[in-house]
Amino acid sequence: MLFNSLEFLIFLPIVVFMYYLFIKKRWVLGSKIWLLFASIFFYAFWNPRYLPLLLFSILVNWLLGRILLSRKSKLLLTFGIFLNVLLLAIFKYTDFFIDNINYLFHTQLPLQNILLPLAISFFTFQQIAYLVDAYKGNVAHKYNLLTYALFVCFFPQLIAGPIVAHYEMLPQFARKRSLCKNYQNIFIGLLIFTIGFFKKIVLADTFAQCATAGFDRVESLTLIGGWVTSLSYTLQIYFDFSGYCDMALGCAKMFNIVLPVNFNSPYKARDIQDFWRRWHITLSRFLRDYLYIPFGGNKKGELRTYTNVVLVFLIGGLWHGAAWTFVIWGILHGLANVIFRLWKKTGLHLNKFFAWFIMFNFINFSWIFFRAKSFASAFKVLKSMFDFSSLSNLPAFRAKYYLEGFEVRSSILYKIIAMILVCVILPNSIELVQKCKITNPKTARLYGFGLAVAFLFLLAEMLIIPYSEFIYFNF
Repeated sequence: MLFNSLEFLIFLPIVVFMYYLFIKKRWVLGSKIWLLFASIFFYAFWNPRYLPLLLFSILVNWLLGRILLSRKSKLLLTFGIFLNVLLLAIFKYTDFFIDNINYLFHTQLPLQNILLPLAISFFTFQQIAYLVDAYKGNVAHKYNLLTYALFVCFFPQLIAGPIVAHYEMLPQFARKRSLCKNYQNIFIGLLIFTIGFFKKIVLADTFAQCATAGFDRVESLTLIGGWVTSLSYTLQIYFDFSGYCDMALGCAKMFNIVLPVNFNSPYKARDIQDFWRRWHITLSRFLRDYLYIPFGGNKKGELRTYTNVVLVFLIGGLWHGAAWTFVIWGILHGLANVIFRLWKKTGLHLNKFFAWFIMFNFINFSWIFFRAKSFASAFKVLKSMFDFSSLSNLPAFRAKYYLEGFEVRSSILYKIIAMILVCVILPNSIELVQKCKITNPKTARLYGFGLAVAFLFLLAEMLIIPYSEFIYFNF
């Protein structure tokens, strides 16, 4: 079920209403069971075929976690990690491995065409982290199966993150203030959800049309077409992922649950390390705590440190998708991190604007490999971005050209520039919401009326334009 679908907009208020009805009747256990049932229904609505996989994963990891809490067993931890990685490898990377074997050894092994189970990358990493923490003794309690299952498949964060840690979520399901109706939290949740809804259907899906046309529909692009294509995807993925994160935070807030912030204006970053402190923050945390540090981090010499950095980002790229384009994207970010570390050792500093300009363009170029379905598609866009000869075929900057049936006028250039400025200069949605103070009933009514009007507008927009998946649903 998509957050930006009519089905979800019917599903959400029913779940919230019933959750608080159970609490009002003082049936706390019933409220948890209801929330777990709703989360399972939310997952199965997409494709019930893989629900048993999710439930099997939850049960096995819960049992392993309880054993590890009773006695430390490195063999058991290794088995648990191996089992999780094996399931991920089978469902996500089988065809990738077969395809590469066929290419290297000139065989003709048939592809299995296994449908990728929804959210497998997210709930796998989440549970690996839980097992490691249980082994290290960092899990405070032996949680029952109901609470653990809710921790894994709580629907606001199940499909595309954030990759939550047990210490962030499990205590919240038990605390008393989570089990009371808080109208302030419900309103703030609706506000954040609506902002994310707007980002997805008005901004991300609009830029997606240009990006799809440029990457997938045409055989060649002009210089302007190449830049419009790449920048359109750079803005699409920004507003798509930012919109999802807002909607997830908003949904959770309605249940008095606070999810960790997973997105913090990454295009304001002036260096690659700062970018990864702002983009998919919980994934960066997982890669650091459960890969980079166990690999040795920066404790075993410079060469080992740089190798660890590139290897971790390579794995991060492969986590996003079973394709060499994702591997290249990961390696590019790994190498950028190494170069930045070397640069810091010189003690030199760049002008703030120049540092941002370099950083933003690197991110824009690297997203090309992230988005392209093949290297041919990626190089087509990259080549066009430096094809100055194509300018001779255009009227002097009238900037009207065609992408195979999709007309792109000069207005798209202004939209791209305007949205880049929005991303870089204006406060993000979380910062805006923090400034919203409801001090009296009149203010509450004003906010409520504005929110209702905005939501109705977005609902009408959604019904007119076919809705699309969030980008991270595919990972």
